[in-house]
Amino acid sequence: MKLRQLEYVIAVARENFSVSAAANRLFTSQPGVSKQLRALEDELGVELFRRNGRQFTGVTPEGEQVLALARDIFSRVSDIRDLAADAAGRRSRPLRIATTHTQARYALPSVVERFLATNPGVELNIHQGTPDQLAALARQHEVDLVIATEALELFTDLTLLPCYYWNRVILVPRDHPLTTASRPTLKEIAEYPLVTYVFAVGGNRLLDRTFGAAGLSPRIALTAVDTDVIKTYVRLGMGIGIVAGMSYDPAQDPDLVALPADHLFEDSVTLIGLRPSRYLRRHVQEFISLFAAHLTPDLVAAAIAAGPNNDPLATLPPGTELPRR
Repeated sequence: MKLRQLEYVIAVARENFSVSAAANRLFTSQPGVSKQLRALEDELGVELFRRNGRQFTGVTPEGEQVLALARDIFSRVSDIRDLAADAAGRRSRPLRIATTHTQARYALPSVVERFLATNPGVELNIHQGTPDQLAALARQHEVDLVIATEALELFTDLTLLPCYYWNRVILVPRDHPLTTASRPTLKEIAEYPLVTYVFAVGGNRLLDRTFGAAGLSPRIALTAVDTDVIKTYVRLGMGIGIVAGMSYDPAQDPDLVALPADHLFEDSVTLIGLRPSRYLRRHVQEFISLFAAHLTPDLVAAAIAAGPNNDPLATLPPGTELPRR
């Protein structure tokens, strides 16, 4: 078994089981990739990929396990290279962050500005997506850290560290009837169609839990992953918006009114997710410290060593108070 063969397994899975696309990604030939994958399967005595003729269509159960272990192996290889780069003061690979559109647009700009000002030689990649997409990137070892809030059940294989509390506001146009209610009730909100985050509804998510507990059924007019898209449709009169409070700025949104909703919805906690038992690059730790000053290097190291956690708040020392945004 060779590392190169395992690299081919990862590449084929990443490229939606296209051997030619995997070969192009790795700057090699399609016949060479196919030959090495068959040689690996012959050595192991199991098939790693499902086939339809010569085409790969999926991963076998054994292939899923090999794929997970191969990703782990290459993650550790990267850790070794990062450790050496940090020790020698060399420029290492890009810092890769996966987060939601709201965090990328409203929470990260000031942090990124400060980080790049003190680390001008570091390349920063920000991947935006839904919680499902963020979880997939973390699972495939495509990112160094995840910043997320909703659908935390998707991140059970990560070490989660709490950063800050936040809540929501109700966004309406300035001429909307709800502007006369300083603290609208759930019943008043339920009288109007809603425009909100796609990951806030469905199953047992926040909006369903909150309205359901009050015996109400919200009318969802539209969902989106991007707060600015939600604002656009609120302006068009499609419904009232339920968005993160940090995303409203009176100077930038003069045509909208933000009504408080913290009396209606429970607080949410934004978390950083890290893969456990990994070498934490100096640049990763620097970014974490800028994003959440209370997450000291010792606390982060202890949390990673403890492994995935179901209660992120328990990782904090007694008496620690999370900031609120």
